[in-house]
Amino acid sequence: MQARTPLFTPVLIVGCFIMLLSFAIRASFGVFQIPIAEEFGWLRAEFSLAIAIQNLAWGIGQPLFGMVGERLGDRVAIVLGGVMYAAGLVLSSLAVTPEAHQLLEVLVGFGIAGTGFGVILAVVGRASSDENRSMSLAIATAAGSAGQVFGAPVAEYLLGLMSWQSVFLVFAVVILAALLALPLMRAPQPVSKLELEESMGAILGRAFRDPSYTLIFLGFFSCGYQLAFVTAHFPALVTEMSRPVLPGGVLYNIGITTTSALGAWAISLIGLANIAGTLAAGYLGKRYSKKYLLAGIYAARTIVAAAFIMFPITPATVLLFSVSMGALWLATVPLTSGLIAHLYGLRYMGTLYGIVFFSHQLGSFLGVWLGGRMYDLYGDYTMVWWIGVGVGAFSAVVHLPVKENRPLPVTA
Repeated sequence: MQARTPLFTPVLIVGCFIMLLSFAIRASFGVFQIPIAEEFGWLRAEFSLAIAIQNLAWGIGQPLFGMVGERLGDRVAIVLGGVMYAAGLVLSSLAVTPEAHQLLEVLVGFGIAGTGFGVILAVVGRASSDENRSMSLAIATAAGSAGQVFGAPVAEYLLGLMSWQSVFLVFAVVILAALLALPLMRAPQPVSKLELEESMGAILGRAFRDPSYTLIFLGFFSCGYQLAFVTAHFPALVTEMSRPVLPGGVLYNIGITTTSALGAWAISLIGLANIAGTLAAGYLGKRYSKKYLLAGIYAARTIVAAAFIMFPITPATVLLFSVSMGALWLATVPLTSGLIAHLYGLRYMGTLYGIVFFSHQLGSFLGVWLGGRMYDLYGDYTMVWWIGVGVGAFSAVVHLPVKENRPLPVTA
C-alpha cells in the first residue's frame, strides 16, 4: 500500500511563514498614511500614489522574480526579494519628500514580489503531490490573509511606542529575519521528463498562443481592481457615510460616529473571512472544475458588491459585506495558480503565474488611483464602485470559455 504524501511539508510551513510576514507588513501601509501626511504636511493623495506605485511595481516584478526562481533557484529569488523589501523600508524611513516615497515604493513592490504569491506558490506547488497541490496552494494563500488580519493592528500598536520611521526599521529587521528559515525550504522538482526538456521560451510561446491563457490573464484584472480599491478606500467610504447625503445625492444611513473604527474592523473582518474562503476554494479546486469555480466566485463578488451599494448602508450591512466579500477575497488565487499549473506544468509556473499576476496588479493600480481621482471629481465613490461591479461581471463571463485540457507541445 502506497504511503500518503503529507500535506504539511517543511516547504509549505516555511512558505506560509514568509508569506504571512511579507503580507502583514504590506497590509499595514495604510496605517502610516496619517502620521506621514501630518509630519510633512502632505496631501493624502501623495502617499496614496506611493501605494498605487507599490502595487504596480509588485506586478512588474512578479514575472521577473519567477524567472529568477526558475533560473537560479527559488531561495535565491526569495533572498533577493527580502533584501529589496528591507532596503525599501529602510530608505523610506529616511525619505522626506513625496517623490522620494513614491520612488522607493518601487523597491518595496519588488520586495513583495520576491517574497509573495508568485515565487512562494510556485515552490509550494512544485513540492506538493498532485492530491495535495490545490490545498497546499490554498493554505499558503491563506497565510497571506492571516498577515492582513494582524499586520495593521501591530503597526498601530508600534506607532504608539515609537515613530513611524522606527516602525519601518523594525519591519525591515523582521523581513530579513524571516529569511533565516530558508535552509528548510528545499523543494524537489516533480516535473515530467517532457517538461524538463522544454525551454522557457517554448512553454511561454505555447501559453501565449493558447486563448485560455489570455482569458485567465484578462479575468484576473478585476480581482486586483476590487481588492485594492476596497483595501485603500473602503475605510474612507465607511467614514464618509456619517454624512446624511453625499454630493452625488446618494443617501447613506449609518447613524454612528465611530465610522473610522468600523472601517478598520471591516478590513480585519475581510481578512478573517478570507482564510476560510481560501481554504474552501482549495478544497473544492481538487474536486471540481477550476474555471467554473472562478466564474462562480467572480459572479458572487458582483452580486455582493451591487447589493451593498444599492441598499441603505448601515453598520450591519458593512459587516455583512465584509464577511461575504472576505470569503471570496483571495479564493481566486489558489484556483488561478492551480489552473496555470494544470494547463502548462510546474517547471515554469512562477513565470507564467507572474505574468497573469501582472494583470491583477494593473487592476490594483487602477482601483487605488481611480478611486481617489473619481472621488475628487464627483465627491463620492459611487461611480468607481459600479465600475468594479462591471469588471467583476466581465471576469465571471470571461472564464467560461477557458479549456481545462492541457495544450499539447508543438512538435517539429
